[in-house]
Amino acid sequence: MFAPVLSTVAETIQVSIAPVFLLAGIGGILNVMTGRLARIIDRARSLEQLHPRSTGPEHDRHVWELRRIDRRITVINAAIVLVTASAVMICIVVALMFIASLIKLAIGTVVAVAFILSMLALMLGLFAFLVEVRLSLKAIHIRSELLELEQRP
Repeated sequence: MFAPVLSTVAETIQVSIAPVFLLAGIGGILNVMTGRLARIIDRARSLEQLHPRSTGPEHDRHVWELRRIDRRITVINAAIVLVTASAVMICIVVALMFIASLIKLAIGTVVAVAFILSMLALMLGLFAFLVEVRLSLKAIHIRSELLELEQRP
């Protein structure tokens, strides 16, 4: 029967520590993203209740904001999908490292490609998150007429 040497398992665990820490970081990022998604949905629900009762410029503002929220939901969902895909690929990297170590497979290129794809997905997810943050900032600028700023001569 095949029994891996304890030192081989220990070495593989040592090498896989960095990707595991990366998974912890990705978990934190996903927590932030899902929190934002929840707040976006809460805002959408409150606007959906106000929408039928509004008229004129207020109604137009609600429609504009609902459209913005719909776009934000799409973008943050894409970010969550990409970052989750990155985490799954990191898990695949760790599993491949163990498989390669235990049965002496020369799949270093496959592991490297999986890691590179994971980083690309993470970068794209973070970029999508940045886009969503920018979209939210455009929606929360306070209109100048509400600020009632004094006109300076």
